[in-house]
Amino acid sequence: MKKEMIAMLLAGGQGSRLGVLTEMVAKPAVAFGGKYRIIDFPLSNCINSGIDTVGVLTQYRPLRLNSHIGIGIPWDLDRNHGGVTVLPPYETSTKGEWYSGTANAIYQNLEYMENYNPEYVLILSGDHIYKMDYEQMLDYHKAKGADITIATMAVPMEEASRFGVVITDEDKKITEFEEKPPQPRSNLASMGIYIFTWSVLRDALIKLSEQPGCDFGKHIIPYCHANGNPTYAYEFQGYWKDVGTLGSYWEANMELIDLVPAFNLYEEFWRVYTNSDMHPAQYIGTNAVVERSVVSEGAEIYGRVYNSVIGAGVVVEEGAEIKDSIIMQNCVIGAGSSLNKAILADDVKVGRNVKMGVGEFAPSKLDQKVYAFDLVTVGEHSVIPDNVSIGKNTTISGVTTAEDYPDNCLESGGYIKKAGEL
Repeated sequence: MKKEMIAMLLAGGQGSRLGVLTEMVAKPAVAFGGKYRIIDFPLSNCINSGIDTVGVLTQYRPLRLNSHIGIGIPWDLDRNHGGVTVLPPYETSTKGEWYSGTANAIYQNLEYMENYNPEYVLILSGDHIYKMDYEQMLDYHKAKGADITIATMAVPMEEASRFGVVITDEDKKITEFEEKPPQPRSNLASMGIYIFTWSVLRDALIKLSEQPGCDFGKHIIPYCHANGNPTYAYEFQGYWKDVGTLGSYWEANMELIDLVPAFNLYEEFWRVYTNSDMHPAQYIGTNAVVERSVVSEGAEIYGRVYNSVIGAGVVVEEGAEIKDSIIMQNCVIGAGSSLNKAILADDVKVGRNVKMGVGEFAPSKLDQKVYAFDLVTVGEHSVIPDNVSIGKNTTISGVTTAEDYPDNCLESGGYIKKAGEL
């Protein structure tokens, strides 16, 4: 059965700017908003937009992502024809290679796409937080008679150099495309969401198949544009967040708890679906305080939680206080501990009377490009001993003991990474 449009979801990225959060897991599988994973958003967009055939391209640490997606039941993508298919790199009789660029990854799955022989192919990234009706974008693509439609968004001019930037005429036809220009001439940024007419995409992928690290922004789109393929910008007006840095990841989670959230997880008509474990209901203890927070099922709160996102199965013991923090699934926060602007990955155990996020900011001694915020970032399965004090802009990974903290302290900008724990 021929499909009008199929989606190819690029989910192989490491997301190295998320530091210890992605040392054990691919970026699209990182938790978000208490109970979700980042990849849930584009997958939910697909099914809400009527797209029932999705290829998910995985590469970096794919195990968690694969088990999360499974056969696609939570997103109604368990179909006999179509549905969701996980597409890792593979070997052929002649060669085998890793995906070496966004377009190369798609090229290596030509056979998958040819099975459906679609009229259109939607290319998506697996690491953005947003809601978008791709059907409206397809209607626009058809109405314009486009070969390529690029979803775009106006960004502040000072941020435009981080993106692929398009310049359009009055009909929204793209006249120029610049990939991360140092001096941008437009603030209309590509969102990394493309609709291609299938025949055009297929020809371009085959033609540029020998291009090292073949990429959509750097190679495919400029090639098609030079070839005269009509390329249009589809301006998106809604909420869209690239959670590629610890700062933007923290901000996007914090926006969920605003009085009027910029991004609403509770809309009936556009649900976000996920594959979550079965947990009992949350429990809020007699002396507990919870203000302006998202608290997921199975959490037990005996202490105080302010302006935070609490994942499923988290235990906050008596006398513990959490402020402006993201606590992922199954963490335990010991009695009397206080956490301020912390991000804890899954299964972290924090001892009793621990102070996190104290003192003044200092530059990271580990990686100033990644750890440039006020945050305390703790990798999954880490253990923090009792009675230690941890400064701002710090990172911890692994099972740590009191001996790892001189004078019971990790100063601001410092880090502890235990060998064999990564």
